[in-house]
Amino acid sequence: MESVTRLHGGRDVVLAIDLTESVGLNDEGHLRLRQIVEDSLKSGDTVYVVPFATKTNPSTPEINPLTLETAIQFKGKADVEKILQLIPFQPDLRLQNTDIQQAELTIYQGLADLNQCRLTQNQPIKPQSVVWITDAPLFTKSPATSEEWTETPAESPFRVATSPETQQRQEWLNQLPLNQRSLPIKTQEQRQYNLTIVDIPPNVQEFCTPTPGQKETCLVSPYLWKQLWLPGLILGILILASVGIGIKIYRLNKKWKLMVNFDDDDNAADQTCSLGNHQRIAIGEYESGCQDTIDVPGAEVRAYLVRKGEKLYLEPTNNSRIEYQDKSVDKKIQITRSRINFNCPNPKPPKNYRITIKIQK
Repeated sequence: MESVTRLHGGRDVVLAIDLTESVGLNDEGHLRLRQIVEDSLKSGDTVYVVPFATKTNPSTPEINPLTLETAIQFKGKADVEKILQLIPFQPDLRLQNTDIQQAELTIYQGLADLNQCRLTQNQPIKPQSVVWITDAPLFTKSPATSEEWTETPAESPFRVATSPETQQRQEWLNQLPLNQRSLPIKTQEQRQYNLTIVDIPPNVQEFCTPTPGQKETCLVSPYLWKQLWLPGLILGILILASVGIGIKIYRLNKKWKLMVNFDDDDNAADQTCSLGNHQRIAIGEYESGCQDTIDVPGAEVRAYLVRKGEKLYLEPTNNSRIEYQDKSVDKKIQITRSRINFNCPNPKPPKNYRITIKIQK
């Protein structure tokens, strides 16, 4: 799930704000909310502003507060003012008795439904966060008693332990991986409310149905396959390409070892040369621009062994004759064998000066 969200980015962010007079955002509350909106939102986030008291969205309680119609797609700084204009910085003095349990159930269930819809429609799921601004205690046990929260309305179903709403809320709180952080804020009247961030990692409900043959069909595994097969394939190709490039670079930078044997000269000691990429070895006389020299009779350079990448070339100078595989060479040719024989004809004995070179790459 984390991999899916990293690939596509974006979060669901809910700004849940208690509208009752006991909260009444002061200067610090204004500043904190502005800081969250201006500095923490990222391009791709979906923002929902949800005022609540006895109900969520008291002015329009029939509308689901977590829909794309009510959301703001955050694309950049241009959307900051649009979000701030929707935040109710002033309390509604007509409202009282915050039903925090109702707000929790509505928001947490609504967020879970958003990701579940994305799952069934094969769309990327998102991590989610709720920013609570309230003096009501979060995560209270059900049913809520007057000692825990005196403002819960008397007719609220969350005062009844066996009500469907109470049981449903408790199940969501038990099942969702909720990570909570709080910051207390005091007003000039010495009242206190909390700014609480509840982060929810990307998650969905798994539905598995028994099928014939003692098997079952589930939602999550096919969803992950559809979301990740192409990125996984691309990643695999990139890894293989990186390994291939790494091997190529290693082989290009590795120096070849040339073991030279003078077949017709018992007095000449065998020679070992090294040859790097874009370097050359002179056959004949010493030359300063060459990596090394294979010394054969004559007063000039007969040819060069030139390495370019992983290819080796014999480049004659036409100053003196040189033979490769018993054929005279008068133009540049590629050497394709790891064991090569050269003849260096010489007017003086020995007339046929034969060299065997074994190449270790």
